Amino acid sequence: MKRRKFITLFVGAAAWPLVSRAQNQANTNRDADDQVGQVATLQGIVTVTRANAAPATLKVSDAIHKKDVLQTGANSSLGVTFDDETTLSLTANARIVVNEFVYEEGGKGNTAVFNIARGTVAFVASLVAKTGNMTISTPTANLGIRGTTGVVDVPDSTAAGGGEAKIKLYPDADGRVGQIDVFNRQGGRLGALTQGSSAFAIRPGPGGRFAAVPFQIPPQEAARDRGVVQRLFASHNIGRQMTIQRRQLQGPNRQRPNNQRPNNPRQPGGPQQPNRSPGNPGVPQRDGFREKLRKLNPLAPKKNEPIR
Repeated sequence: MKRRKFITLFVGAAAWPLVSRAQNQANTNRDADDQVGQVATLQGIVTVTRANAAPATLKVSDAIHKKDVLQTGANSSLGVTFDDETTLSLTANARIVVNEFVYEEGGKGNTAVFNIARGTVAFVASLVAKTGNMTISTPTANLGIRGTTGVVDVPDSTAAGGGEAKIKLYPDADGRVGQIDVFNRQGGRLGALTQGSSAFAIRPGPGGRFAAVPFQIPPQEAARDRGVVQRLFASHNIGRQMTIQRRQLQGPNRQRPNNQRPNNPRQPGGPQQPNRSPGNPGVPQRDGFREKLRKLNPLAPKKNEPIR
């Protein structure tokens, strides 16, 4: 290998870690733009699964994204607060999917869709439920959340004996009581919870259809729920502060939808445009990194000079 070619390759190899680091930084920025919430509290082992990747362990302050599958292990719990300050609290052996989340401060198209696959999940609904549409789905029912606190129990379908899902409405921390509308999976209305400490059991009926059957929460279950809700409120208070701090760090961009990228600052209100080559404004600039390497290496061939 001749000297000129060797030095060119050497400089390229030395600069490779810098390129890799820049690419990782770009991925980090992309993740920050796509973030819809973050981990507020965590105990034990909790994992997140994204797309086809293997499950990864979560920790406090980690970002949460749309389509994330969150799962708690035995003797574990998780509190997640979303951009609108809605908080979900998962107890042990629970699994949920963040199907959809769109929130824009002051917007009218805000949407949140969470799927509870199994376990006990408590929630405090916030701005999306007040200004848009918040839905929680289970294997047997869909819930329309109208700004409130609730607990949902979904039995493990693989466990012996199965069980019935339960939906319970509780007062918010300030004593206010919202509403939970209950629908079957086909969209038919089954009923609504409007009183504090009221509950439905979702039970199969004639023809395989499900019904929302009111029931009195047993004292032992009510005591357990009080602990679940207390932990929920604690996570909510921590998560709200984290969300407020993140908004402040975002600065002027905090009112953009969390599923969009910021606009090009040189073109206010318009979409981002790729960088253009000074010599040909209609062609995106290419080989910028390669040109920098050539400048760093005085023995490298010129742009159109073949390597000898």
